[in-house]
Amino acid sequence: MWTCGCPGVAKMARVKEQSEASKTVTDTAQAVGVGVAHSSDDRSAGSGHGTGHAAGPGGQSGATGPIRVSVIDDDPMICQAMSLILTDYSNGRLVVASTSTDGETCVRRAAEERPDVVLMDIAMPGVDGIEATRRLRALPHAPHVLILTSLSPSGTVERAIEAGAEGFVSKTDAPDEIIRRIIGVTEGAPQFNTASQRQLIDELSRTRSRMRRDEARALLDSLPEREREAVMLAAEGYTNAEIASRMFISERTAKAHLSSAADRLSMGRVQMARLVERADLPARL
Repeated sequence: MWTCGCPGVAKMARVKEQSEASKTVTDTAQAVGVGVAHSSDDRSAGSGHGTGHAAGPGGQSGATGPIRVSVIDDDPMICQAMSLILTDYSNGRLVVASTSTDGETCVRRAAEERPDVVLMDIAMPGVDGIEATRRLRALPHAPHVLILTSLSPSGTVERAIEAGAEGFVSKTDAPDEIIRRIIGVTEGAPQFNTASQRQLIDELSRTRSRMRRDEARALLDSLPEREREAVMLAAEGYTNAEIASRMFISERTAKAHLSSAADRLSMGRVQMARLVERADLPARL
């Protein structure tokens, strides 16, 4: 089990004994105090391969011993607070293999220690949490990765999933909730809290909207320039005569441009207007 002789740890232990079980990681980190600074080079006792769950291919855990967890955060106090919470609230089900304050050290240690689960911060100097997750998942004995965060910047959930993360854990979650998610991910269940689920849905919606916009623009770009201009004017509500006047062509030619565009796109006039709407093109001058 990870230990530290720092005075702040003793203080933390006293605070924890007086707190309720729902105390958050952030609160715990604040209770530790600014005097604690755990180095990312310190190793936890018992971090060898012979203890805990041995992570197999794809991060699957074995069936004996406690689940071995590595905590990664650029704030040493968060690392220490999380270590105390996982150790003291898990009733022996979890053990902290090590903590690191940067992504590069985390990946190197994971290759040596083979933790079952890595709790990964996102914003870190050098190798950030997304890239570190990608490297961890490429290891021969890849651990499960849960993103550890208190904020959810736009695009975070989608990028983390693409890198191989299997869920999110908030630093403001209650200890029991964090422990439940760690155990759950080792059993093969993705772990996404409400905030990350909502962001994922929003990101998928935005991605779909961008895809529809890009498809519409590509279809319009496939038209000859004069036909495209006629279609866009028609979408703005201009009549054939008005289109002809604005394009300095005859009304017959304007009709021919629209008819040709409709044949190329296999669309009617209303459908072409909707296409222009989806393309969301910059306003015409």
